Amino acid sequence: MTLVEARPAVHVGPFLTVPNGITVVRTVAAVTAGLAALVAGSMTLLVVAYGIYWLGDMLDGLAARRLGQETRAGAVLDIVSDRACTAVLCVGLIALVPGVAVVASVFLPSFMVLDTMLSLAFLCWPVISPNDFHVVDRRVWVLNWSPVAKAVNTAGVVGAVALGQYRVALAVAIAVLVVKLWSAVRVAGLLRRDGRA
Repeated sequence: MTLVEARPAVHVGPFLTVPNGITVVRTVAAVTAGLAALVAGSMTLLVVAYGIYWLGDMLDGLAARRLGQETRAGAVLDIVSDRACTAVLCVGLIALVPGVAVVASVFLPSFMVLDTMLSLAFLCWPVISPNDFHVVDRRVWVLNWSPVAKAVNTAGVVGAVALGQYRVALAVAIAVLVVKLWSAVRVAGLLRRDGRA
């Protein structure tokens, strides 16, 4: 008797790809720079760390598309790596700018838990990554993984903080949280609808 249900295997793709290499390098570099910023109390190093993270995040996605190396394994690696970078950089930001703690208390759990679960939900359907979730549900995709949604999700909050607009950052973080909660309820419904719950 087998404990694993017999289903066709889902191809996850190779692990050793150029985009995955970029993801690993940008994660190690951003986390290292973020930790160095924390130890040194350096806002300049923290800005460099955020730059490495965002530039690398754009480059790995661009490389995946241009080289035809988009894979499910790469999508999961990217999602996990984003959380590693965000956790370290957010802690560094709180340490260097204590006034952002309230914003971080809304943003960090929303991104680390709720957004992670939403981002990994693509694994329940035969799509390569959250970038393809429009095939499953266009509204959820538009609100979470369209280019505009991706920018607002993290950069909107961090950008407002960088400009010293903590109330704006908090408002954006709360709005993103509400969108994530709505999306989670919708995805739960989609899972039931498609018999994947």
